[in-house]
Amino acid sequence: MEPNGSSPRPGNTSHPKDLFAGLELLLHFKPLFIPLYCLLVAVACLGNAFLVGCIAANKKLHNATNFFLGNLSLGDLLMCLTCVPLTASYAFEGRGWLFGRAMCHAVALLQAATVCVSVLSLAAIAVDRYVVVAYPVRRRIALHSCGLVLAAIWALALALAAPPAWHTTYVDLRPIGHDLIICEEFWRHMERQRLAYSCAMLLLSYVVPLLAVTVSYCSISAHLRRRSLPGSANLSQARWDKKKRKTFLLLVVSVLVFALCWLPLQVLNLLRDLDPDFTLLGKRYVNLAQVSCHLVAMSSACYNPFIYASLHRKCRAHLRGYVRHRQRPNGQCARANTCLSLLPDAPGLGQGDGAAGENAV
Repeated sequence: MEPNGSSPRPGNTSHPKDLFAGLELLLHFKPLFIPLYCLLVAVACLGNAFLVGCIAANKKLHNATNFFLGNLSLGDLLMCLTCVPLTASYAFEGRGWLFGRAMCHAVALLQAATVCVSVLSLAAIAVDRYVVVAYPVRRRIALHSCGLVLAAIWALALALAAPPAWHTTYVDLRPIGHDLIICEEFWRHMERQRLAYSCAMLLLSYVVPLLAVTVSYCSISAHLRRRSLPGSANLSQARWDKKKRKTFLLLVVSVLVFALCWLPLQVLNLLRDLDPDFTLLGKRYVNLAQVSCHLVAMSSACYNPFIYASLHRKCRAHLRGYVRHRQRPNGQCARANTCLSLLPDAPGLGQGDGAAGENAV
């Protein structure tokens, strides 16, 4: 299940025995990998479910930025509930894929799609931050328009993930005497197309989010400098300038963590496409390397909730309030205690400026 997933049995060799050249070595590390996968799924599901539930339950968090953050967490949650357990099982199960033909293709599609959703959501957050700062008096994007953007993100992600799912093959070897079912990605006689797709996904995973964050940050800095005349900065402007640094620190850290987590797996899959005979890595070690890189890549789903909490004191207070089932006397959490409301209202927006100022992130 590549280029964005773990395929513990290399799919480019010509003999079935070659597919398991390193399986024995991998099974020696099973007592290490299984607890790590279980811990990963538990932490990622708990953290991302909290963020999604927090945004869904609190109407004060219903704005574009928070919906994009929720979409990012939803993609991570979906990946951890479906792709991670099944691919981990496939890696260590001697009988191969045990979940049927339909799930073989579905997991290949979802695993690649959730990666694209994360990339596009991070880019959308960067664009939204720019719009908020560059046009502070403009009304925020309507919720139905935000829903259309989210639908477009998922549609584009599924389209980008279609090639590996299309080329994933379900092969049952039991009729020929092997107690084995293979769920692998085979690009028969399409090596150039496979390599082009791997390179494109590698660039998409890094160029798009990093470029979006860089351009957005530079544009925001330029707008703030133009709005801040020497000697005329007021308290609201100073608070805005301080908060925007914290918000973009959060965004930059999220992008860097995502890129670093996925880098080993993307590079390994690219090497597999360039070296189908495994002369560089060796057949004995490719399974172990693939599962190790897959574990690191999947761990990217764990970090975002902790990044938000560590960079914002009020997020930790909000989390403690949810854990202890505490609420304010009026039954609602105040806006100041929402973990995702990281920016104050734009300078110049008062209480009378309507919903755009009241609920701005």
